[in-house]
Amino acid sequence: MSKLTVTLPDDLHQQIRLELERQGITTAQFIELAVHNFFEQQKEGVHMATRTMAFQVSEELFQRIKEYLARFEQVYHRKLTQKEFVVSLIESALADADEEFEAALA
Repeated sequence: MSKLTVTLPDDLHQQIRLELERQGITTAQFIELAVHNFFEQQKEGVHMATRTMAFQVSEELFQRIKEYLARFEQVYHRKLTQKEFVVSLIESALADADEEFEAALA
C-alpha cells in the first residue's frame, strides 16, 4: 500500500470531515472511494448528464441492505455505497433483460 498526502482549502476539508461522519468511514476509505469512482468514470466514459432516482423501501429491506453493505465492507475491506449497490443491481437486471429480449426475438 502507498500513501498520498494532499493540502486542501479549509472549507473543502470541513466538507470532507462532515461527509466522513455522515458515512461513518475513515479518511483513507473516503479518498480510496473517491479515486476509485474517478477512475471508473474515466474508464466508462461517464461524462454525460445524470438524473436522480428516488424511491422508498420498507424498513426491513432498508436494514437488509445496510447489513449487506456492512458485510461487504468486512469481507472486501472496501466500502460499497448504497448508490453503487443499487446501480450495479439495475445494470445487472438490464443486462439480463437485454439477453432475454434478444433470445425472445431470435
